Amino acid sequence: MKLYDLDSCPFCELVRDKLEELNLSYEKIPVPSTRNLRTEVYEVSGQYLVPVLVDGETVLDDEEKIIQYLEKQYGKK
Repeated sequence: MKLYDLDSCPFCELVRDKLEELNLSYEKIPVPSTRNLRTEVYEVSGQYLVPVLVDGETVLDDEEKIIQYLEKQYGKK
């Protein structure tokens, strides 16, 4: 699982908090603060905003979608 992340981004922090809460391991990939320099983010998700989560074939680019996905896939059942 990979998280394209910017430390100063509050939306990224929400996702990091959820990953920690669920005790999930992930690779944190720092991105430049300047949006148009985030070429890897664009190649993966088709847009420049973060957070972006890649979990296998699943690519999500919105913190609310990511958190819902993590809860559904990895939350307590």
